[in-house]
Amino acid sequence: MDRQQAREIAGNGLWRQNAGLVQILGLCPVLVISSNIVNGVSLGLATSLVMLVSGAAVAALRQFVPNELRSPIFILIIAALVTVVDLMLNAYVHGLYLVLGIFIPLITTNCIVLARAEAFASRNGVAQSALDGLMMGLGLTGVLAVLGALRELIGHGTLLSGIDLVFGAAAADWVIHVIPAEAHYQFLLAILPPGAFFGLAFLIAGKSALDRRAARRVAGPEVMAGSTTVGRG
Repeated sequence: MDRQQAREIAGNGLWRQNAGLVQILGLCPVLVISSNIVNGVSLGLATSLVMLVSGAAVAALRQFVPNELRSPIFILIIAALVTVVDLMLNAYVHGLYLVLGIFIPLITTNCIVLARAEAFASRNGVAQSALDGLMMGLGLTGVLAVLGALRELIGHGTLLSGIDLVFGAAAADWVIHVIPAEAHYQFLLAILPPGAFFGLAFLIAGKSALDRRAARRVAGPEVMAGSTTVGRG
């Protein structure tokens, strides 16, 4: 895998084929867990780890897997990795594990994980598949982080709420109160799943606007060059 190929894979996962904003996959965790940054990023990183290792494992075993048994075997590999992640979270960050709940085991059935195993890892080498899985997972994590920040900020007036579930009780002071706690501020729509739909729609619209602006910047010099050539002719 050369640098250009790695750059292409990273660009696709993080932006051009972003799982949350372009492929619109994995909506269940995106809409439910993204109530704050900590929950969203934690589940996103867990998904990224599963995608990285499952991509590499599927790519390494693809030559030995009969075509008619691909999906069951891929799901078995993903389920085994999710079980490992589930046990690790339960052992080391039990409070966060309780908050994420059923959505950790549900990584097994996440469309993003199986889709990348089928569409990419089963057709490419180990290094490319591992990088693709990691970048796709980090692309989803970025969406969960931004969406979680928006919902938490608008819904509670805070940022990093629940950080103590990851780093211990001492991290409780790391919570940023944009609106003072004494105000008892709360905007319920942002906290509930409908708020996630609105937030995700704004993020998709923002990405589309940025893509159109980038396309105009690229097309601008070409249009000018074409006009100059016609004028000279």
